Amino acid sequence: MASLIGTLLFSLVIGFAIFLSLPIVMRKKTSDRTTKLLNAIAIGILVFLMCDIFSNAVPSLYTGSLDGYGANLAMSGLFAVALAIGFFMLYYFENRSVRGMTPALASLMIAVGIGLQNLTEGLVFGALSQTLGLFSGVALVVLVGFVLQNITEGFPIAAPFLGERKPEIGLMLLLFLVGGVPTVVGSVAGFYYSSSTLDIVFYGLALGSILYVMLPMTKNLLTGMDHIMKRVVYAGIFIGFILGFLVNLI
Repeated sequence: MASLIGTLLFSLVIGFAIFLSLPIVMRKKTSDRTTKLLNAIAIGILVFLMCDIFSNAVPSLYTGSLDGYGANLAMSGLFAVALAIGFFMLYYFENRSVRGMTPALASLMIAVGIGLQNLTEGLVFGALSQTLGLFSGVALVVLVGFVLQNITEGFPIAAPFLGERKPEIGLMLLLFLVGGVPTVVGSVAGFYYSSSTLDIVFYGLALGSILYVMLPMTKNLLTGMDHIMKRVVYAGIFIGFILGFLVNLI
């Protein structure tokens, strides 16, 4: 019981680290160039998250099941179906909206995608705390790494509001809960049950949803851009990717 309580408390620290990026969206209106730079950094972080999600799925997808070569067909098919569901689920919700892609809807979609990714992180942390112990070296390293990563993951959720009028604090708290709470749910579930099949499903859902929300963000960012702004945006995307990479080294 003590180990479960410890896992729950630590997962709360991981999940709610996302709120440390909340002040960014509550700041006063910034210049157009700064707004585009910050949005570019958010896109770079999302690109890295996609790479990170797929790299986590690779061990289950490419098992060399065909005489040492090739992919696991069952896992690959399951991953493809989950990816498609994650992508077209958000496509459906966006096209059901009368107002189109508003900042609030874009932020919600990003929060859902990140929440699915954090659910898989929670599953990993819960399983590690059960098998290796909550205070093992591996579990503590994973804890620190997930906390830092969740801080960066909060930034893309806030990004659609950059340059807009200050959003309501209640709305932002709700969006950050959507992104952060799945970590806690996943940790408790992973403490009791661990399954590579379940992980693959959530990896696919997360990858598909993040891919979908990244496309309109990139399109809007690149619209009406001059030569100087293009350099700023490209640099921002690279900075965001490197930021995600450096955090993931821990």
